[in-house]
Amino acid sequence: MDAGHDALQSYVDKWLAAQPAQRVGLAFVDPARHGGHIALAALEQELLAAAYGIREPHVAATKLNWWAEELAAAAQTGGRHPLTQVLFADERATRIDNERWLAPVLAAMAQLEEGTAADFGAQLVAASQLHGALAALETAWWFGGSAPIDRAARVATLAHLLHALRRLDDDAERDRLPLPMTALARHGLSRDQLRHAGAARNAAVRDQLDRITTAWRDAAGMAGPLSVFRAIEAREGERLAQRAAAAAEPLQALQRARPSGGLATTLAAWQAARRWRRGGIG
Repeated sequence: MDAGHDALQSYVDKWLAAQPAQRVGLAFVDPARHGGHIALAALEQELLAAAYGIREPHVAATKLNWWAEELAAAAQTGGRHPLTQVLFADERATRIDNERWLAPVLAAMAQLEEGTAADFGAQLVAASQLHGALAALETAWWFGGSAPIDRAARVATLAHLLHALRRLDDDAERDRLPLPMTALARHGLSRDQLRHAGAARNAAVRDQLDRITTAWRDAAGMAGPLSVFRAIEAREGERLAQRAAAAAEPLQALQRARPSGGLATTLAAWQAARRWRRGGIG
């Protein structure tokens, strides 16, 4: 293996470490034929790691600014980053306008200083700026620029809100909390109480899970296809939200859960792959 392949694989490995259920998708998306599809998923993971995984906003902004410059120039240069090089070696990259490539990075930079949302509806709107832009880019890659993005944008946003909720203990000191202000007020929770198990925290987490689950059901009626990887993310996330909401300790259930990789997830991947083969662009 050459150094370029090793570098690319390291980013794919990071993506699979963050989303191990996506290994199911590799049975339906051949890495040899569809390397760009996998590179795009890994790029999404890199952008999310910069947007949420770096605690110092100025450091995150520096990393995201580098990505903005990289993606803005990639159509002409072919890219410097291993992921960008794979993506822009594929002709479909040039069929996606530059604004769509840049939109996720600009949205990530815009939300670095955002505080806690007032309510669940405001959370959806705020998170959809970044996650909707990622879903729009992914949908254009898989299905063409005219494919509707509503469903993919919503399930991507809900998957993020679920992931953020799983990190409630770690993020209790951040300006942007995983629970909206109305939930904190309703259950009489302070920031310090978010780090400790208790009846009030359990109730607030369960309420949030119920809202996420309801929104996930509603998303099924929205327009637009899901990529194989997005379908797996949606299936795993909805299953996890439902199970955790029914648990005595919902946050612990969220944090301890492992990807099922079971028949239902495999079926969701297979169905998404069928729709992609029928209506996608290859």
